Formats: sequence, structure tokens, C-alpha cells
Amino acid sequence: MSKHHDDHHDGHPVARFVALLEAELAALVDVPTWSLDAAATADLVPRLARVVAGVQELEARVLGQAGVLDLPATIGARSLASWLARVTRVTGGEASRKVRLAGDLAAHEATRVAMAASRVHAEQARVIAAAVGDLDGDHACWREKAETHLLGEAAHHDAQDLKTLGRRILESIDPDRADEHEAKLLETEEARARKRTTFTLWDDGEGLAHGRFTMPSAQASMLRKALAAIAAPKHVRATSGAGTYDHERPTPEKLGQAFCEYVEHYPTDQLPSLGGTSATVVVTMTLETLLGGLAAAHLDTGVALSPGQARRMACESGIIPAVLDGQGHVLDLGRRRRFHTPAQRLAIGLEQQHCQHPTCTTPAAYCHTHHGTPWSAGGETNTQDTALLCPFHHHQAHATGQAYPLRT
Repeated sequence: MSKHHDDHHDGHPVARFVALLEAELAALVDVPTWSLDAAATADLVPRLARVVAGVQELEARVLGQAGVLDLPATIGARSLASWLARVTRVTGGEASRKVRLAGDLAAHEATRVAMAASRVHAEQARVIAAAVGDLDGDHACWREKAETHLLGEAAHHDAQDLKTLGRRILESIDPDRADEHEAKLLETEEARARKRTTFTLWDDGEGLAHGRFTMPSAQASMLRKALAAIAAPKHVRATSGAGTYDHERPTPEKLGQAFCEYVEHYPTDQLPSLGGTSATVVVTMTLETLLGGLAAAHLDTGVALSPGQARRMACESGIIPAVLDGQGHVLDLGRRRRFHTPAQRLAIGLEQQHCQHPTCTTPAAYCHTHHGTPWSAGGETNTQDTALLCPFHHHQAHATGQAYPLRT
């Protein structure tokens, strides 16, 4: 029941409506919905969405009046959004969205009326207001016609589609300048996205790093596609073994692992210089560790690695031999030994054809080249002392130290 009983009978019509709505909602608190059949439920969901849209429009109008009356000043709030967050206990972000919607509807009467009549919802209204507002300069005279057109399309399209239609609105109004207008809008949006791009990374001291980033949609789609390819079931099963991927859609865990693999295998020769050298992470370990010892290795960034992970990285990367004196001073730094050349890789693939583990048939195209004799023990990068191993068995080879003779 409403706390404002008098609102039912007198006062402003908006106050009477809110009091009536409060009373009716209170009466429904304990009414079960399990007795609704499929037809009634399917009918009620869109109807409730339309009711919500109408109430949101009314809220926006009342919020606009709160600004006119300068209610924020009554509690010393710095802005209308701050005042709204305080009196309604919504987050600052949600309060800002409500305030922006109130401004959009106040500036676009046709859109406000359509939302009040429940023909568009808040998300659509924001998109329409933004698209109409983008018509400036010589195109400002087309705003009314553009708003009417987009409101008509809202009956058939969601907010994302309306955004696309809004960018191309001049195709039906001023076709000769439609491309120019869309290009200008995209450039503005991309410039704004670049300014808001951020990347933050911190280590929790327990073996995990946490991060947060914001990036333009174009680059995000590229990253998503790359990680999806690495996290695809076929690749994951090849890396981690059969039965390790139970879902066709990559999970957050699989995408996280894919991101780690992406970082490890990004070609360092494509990176800019950092401190006078290519931005390559250096792994420092003893010869004993490289040959199978248990001492930890360290990155030049200060992170410690397990011996197994260090050996795996050494096998998949080049090695720079360094001779140190008793105090750890570098006496001699050798040159980096090369990977197998494309010609060597092709020859090995033609000869071995698949993973050399006795139980594996992974084709050569999906295998790594594994040195039979480690580089640290005088091994050479050639076609005679190299075995093809799929990613999974390559990891196992370094975890177990197992040798793989060529299959016949």
C-alpha cells in the first residue's frame, strides 16, 4: 500500500498514478505466477516491457523537473546524477544513464511521446536521439523527418539495428552525402574510443595476474577472433588431449588459456624495440635446470617459473647461451640459434607425416619440432635429430623427459 494515501484522491495526476501503481504492485507481492499458462505468459512479457517503457518515460520527465527545481542543491549534490544516485541508491553509472535519457527525451518530443505510448523502449530512444542529434550543419533541417523515420523502424528493429540505420539515415534523405556523413560519424566514434582505451595489469603475488582493459570495438573483434581460433575444440584437444573439451562454445577458462598461448607465441620480430633490443622476455636458468634439474628459472620481468615451464619455453623459443663468472657477470653472450627453416620444416613433415608419439596421429601441419638432443647438450637444428610432436605430447615430453624415436 502506498505511504501517500491522499495521492489516490487529490494532488497532481502523476502523484495519483504513482500511488495507485504502488498499491497495485503491493497487492501482487504474494500472487504466484506458476498458474500462468504458456499463452498468458507469452502475452504478458511484451506487455510488461511496454509498461516499463511508459514508466521510464514518466520517470525521465519527473527527473527533468527535479533538475528545473534544482533539487540537487537541497542536499549539496554536485549534479543531478549524484542527487539521483543518493536518493534512489542506484549506482553512479545508472544514475547518469537515467539523466542522459531525461535530456534526450526533453530534446526530442516525438521520441518522448513514442516512449510514453510504449512504442519504443529506453534503449531504442537513446539510439534514436543520438542519431538525430548527429544531423548537424546542412543536415539539421532533416532532423524531424529522420526522427519520424527511425521511430517507424523501431517497430521492426532493435537498438543495434537502429544505430546502423541511423548512421545511414541520409541514404533516403540526402543520398549524395550519405557516405560522407557515415564516415564522419565513424571517425568521431573511433577517435572517442581511442581516447578511452585503457589497459591495467597487476600481480596478486600468488601466481596470478589480474587485468582490466577497454579497447575499440574493431580491435576487440580481432582479439576475440584470434582467441576463438586458439580456443576452438580442435586446437584444445590437440594441445591438452582427448576429452579435455566438453563444450562447443569456448568457456572463460578456455579463452583465458588461449590468451596465454597467444601471448607466448606472438612473433617477437614484429614488436618494436624496448631498451635498445627487441621486446623479448628473457628466461634465466642454470644449465642443470635446462637439462632436467629442479631449480626455478626467472624471467627478466622478475617472475619466477617452474623448471618444467622454463624448459618448455626454451624448446619453443631460441636460446641465447651466456657465460657468467662467479659473481654472475656476463663474460660472453652467444648468438641466438635459429628455428628450423621453412625448408627443414617441410622436409621433416614429408618424412614423418604426423606426431611421433606411438599413440598419436596428429598431422604434421599441427605439430611442433622437438629436438632429440637438447641445444644445451650440443644438439643441432637439423632434420636428422628432430621429432614432430603434437602440442600435447610436446608438453608431455618436457614434463616427463621421455624420448621419442622416429616411427617406422
